[in-house]
Amino acid sequence: MNLLEKEALIEEKAVEFESATPQEIIAWAVETFPNITFACSFGAEDVVLVDMLQKISPKADVFYLDTDFHFKETYETRDRLVERYGLKFVRVSPEITPEEQEQQYGAELWKKDPNACCDIRKVTPLSMILSKYEAWITGIRRDQALTRANAKKIEYDVKFGLVKFNPIADWSSEDVWNYIREHDLVYNPLHDQNYPSIGCEQCTRPVMPGEDPRAGRWAESEKTECGLHK
Repeated sequence: MNLLEKEALIEEKAVEFESATPQEIIAWAVETFPNITFACSFGAEDVVLVDMLQKISPKADVFYLDTDFHFKETYETRDRLVERYGLKFVRVSPEITPEEQEQQYGAELWKKDPNACCDIRKVTPLSMILSKYEAWITGIRRDQALTRANAKKIEYDVKFGLVKFNPIADWSSEDVWNYIREHDLVYNPLHDQNYPSIGCEQCTRPVMPGEDPRAGRWAESEKTECGLHK
């Protein structure tokens, strides 16, 4: 399938999939694009998609970006998912260690230049892993942030050059948690401590009542996205 054919198919399916269930979208995605992967951050949305993907295509690749700065609860959630499903996560790590980063850029780069830190520890590693695939699945939702409000359930990811599926783009946070409770899923316990969105430990704080759900990410700067999603 050449690029023009892909773009035509994506435009057609974007309309069709708007009323489809996440399971229907995932099933079509893995059948149409066998060389597909799922990016898991171990947040609430992603444990839902892990469960769905395991029921539909348990051999599909699932990777995570290990920034070396995750909360211990995030790593523990990963281990509990491995135990529950028996899946093997593909660990994707930065080219330099935290120590090498400090030597090259100084201490606490995430405070001085959070975009540079995210580029080193997230965006560049993501570019490398996605270059091996023709499609990827994410857990982004439209109501998470203004930057995600126009996300389609299937779109062409211009930034990384492959097809992108967002099966629960139209779900609310309540939809996510209803699924988690209904299926008794493993989830990150930090969600129970006012962390609706969980990133690196240095750049994530609890969200206070009345705040935007993503207010806890890069709270000391105007940054709202790590650069993984356009």
